[in-house]
Amino acid sequence: MLNVHLRINDGRTGRPAPARVRVTSETGAHFAPLGRCAEFPIGRNEVVGGWVKLPGGERWFYTDGSCEIPLPAGVPLRIQATRGPNAVPLDETVTLGAGQISLRFTLEAWAGAAGDGWVSLDTRGHFLAPHDALLEAAAEGLGVVNLLATEQPYPSLDGTAYPTVPNLTAFSGQAAALERDGTAVVVNTLNTHPVLGKVALLNSHRPVFPLAFGGEESDDWGICDWCDQCHRKGGLVVWVDAFEPACGVNGGESLVAAVLGKIDAIELSPGTRKVPLLPWVYRLWDAGVRVPLVGGSGKDSNRTPLGATRTVAKVPAGSNWVEAVRSGGAFATTGPHLDFAVTDTECRAAARSRTPFEELAIVANGRPVASTKAESSADGYRAELTGPPPESGWVAARCLSAAGAFAHTPPVAVGPVVRDPEAVAALRKLIEQTRMWAEEHGRYANPTRREQIFARCAEAAAALGAGA
Repeated sequence: MLNVHLRINDGRTGRPAPARVRVTSETGAHFAPLGRCAEFPIGRNEVVGGWVKLPGGERWFYTDGSCEIPLPAGVPLRIQATRGPNAVPLDETVTLGAGQISLRFTLEAWAGAAGDGWVSLDTRGHFLAPHDALLEAAAEGLGVVNLLATEQPYPSLDGTAYPTVPNLTAFSGQAAALERDGTAVVVNTLNTHPVLGKVALLNSHRPVFPLAFGGEESDDWGICDWCDQCHRKGGLVVWVDAFEPACGVNGGESLVAAVLGKIDAIELSPGTRKVPLLPWVYRLWDAGVRVPLVGGSGKDSNRTPLGATRTVAKVPAGSNWVEAVRSGGAFATTGPHLDFAVTDTECRAAARSRTPFEELAIVANGRPVASTKAESSADGYRAELTGPPPESGWVAARCLSAAGAFAHTPPVAVGPVVRDPEAVAALRKLIEQTRMWAEEHGRYANPTRREQIFARCAEAAAALGAGA
């Protein structure tokens, strides 16, 4: 075996490019860079960062553009490297000659990548050290990663599961905890209740406590309280695991907060769900609650790359990605790039992607009104589409693929607000589930807190009205 210096350069600058790399033999053996192990844990909160094992068993390692790897000479070796959806992946086979101790490759930018002013970001990752998050973000083509501190039990060898909050001491709020070459790691918090919901509190200039309530503790707090405090601190509230049922409750107080205008965005993330997210989001939009989607990987183990689902934001000069999300200038995606414009007479959508997607559609009030198949070209896959706007309600663009490619713009309001009666009825039913849970199962040391959630449920149901 030879200690070979592997370098991946950026085709534009000629400098080493942070990248996710994989070196394998014809027999399927994986070769790890020095300082890494070919085998690594993939459980939640198990040495997260620096490597990733994808479905199918592919093991990848993150590098800053150069590393040393012990490799055999005289046998074919497959060298792979990626840098997110806006770079052309490298996939070459080489055979080292006797005494050869260096390999040099170049990653080129994808010709269809978005120009200046666009920022790719991950709204949620957990348990990575900030330096690992910075490396992985750069290697996945992200400009910003939000690393969220959240309560996590740590099973000690003494038999006690101690409550811990990884990365809380690195909290940076509205500033970068770490930043290098256009990539930033920002540390904020994920605040949770086992039934009422989870919210990522981003861009808050100070942490919002408590980070958790309920469970073994009393329920004398509220999701709405977290939202209000985050907004007072200049923050952005993202609903995580939206509409995932828990203890017979679907939506919880997070839904109440969304209806009351306290939720700024709903996170779309990879992974298995109990119920599909999009139908419930469409019901929310049909009921006049136009909360946009953002993309977050939710990475909490070495099974998910940062940016697997991401947010792409158009950031004008002098602004930032937070304001882009608030103003509807961002979309959620697993890779495809979407452009969408609405006038009084026409909706125009365009999509482009380095990897395949099947369909581009314009969706109005929950139903596709126009669609087209993607066409392959020399630089990827593209589709363009026009369609009529609805007389009232909302309209958006989306990409779909059976292989998993997905992208969705925020809803654009058209005409007067019209609340679909069926959507309103479905959401009011969920709000009633929350009220009944608080009445029958909530553990409140302070009766005022129980009355408070009753009042919020009633306010949200009234805000929805009966539909029209």
